[in-house]
Amino acid sequence: MKVVLGILISLLFITNVEASEKIEVSLSKCVDGDTAWFILKDEEIKTRFLAIDTPESTNKIEAFGQEASDFTCNILKNATKIEIEYDDKSDKLDKYDRHLVWVFVDGELLQDLIIKKGLGQIEYIYGDYKYLSQLEASEMIAKNSQIGIWQDTNYHIYYIIGIIIIIIIIIICIFNKKIRDKIFNKFKNKAKKEIKKKIRSLK
Repeated sequence: MKVVLGILISLLFITNVEASEKIEVSLSKCVDGDTAWFILKDEEIKTRFLAIDTPESTNKIEAFGQEASDFTCNILKNATKIEIEYDDKSDKLDKYDRHLVWVFVDGELLQDLIIKKGLGQIEYIYGDYKYLSQLEASEMIAKNSQIGIWQDTNYHIYYIIGIIIIIIIIIICIFNKKIRDKIFNKFKNKAKKEIKKKIRSLK
């Protein structure tokens, strides 16, 4: 009876292990800014970083997609220790059978580092995830600082408009100068004629 009870307690303990427990993994392959393959207990698993989305850099190229991919891959490849953590409030796998995880690199939350750099944004939130408030704070700072994907995308439009306005002003100035010269020459010729008339009349 004691043996059976011990087994039941052991099983209960195993089933109640929190999904938020960190698990050390090693990098197999970095895919892009928010996807990577890790080795977990001799098994290769494909992971999708929970709660964020970075611009595309594989099937299609989006603004800051390559920067996001380079940033993530450089961090993972140079990491001393990589850990993943499942979230109690999230599904373990997505519809593509990718593991939905928080990723920690040398003790720092990778999702947060990506958000801080303006290379990703908070997305696919279906619950009160563990580190969501941390990401929200970092995203607000990135937005206010207008870094990465939060840069003013209209800045180049303003620049072009400014150039056009300057060109128009220059053209108007040149045009007005020609008008002034034309008017001046016209009056000068008239003045010459009048002076000649006066001289003739005096003779």
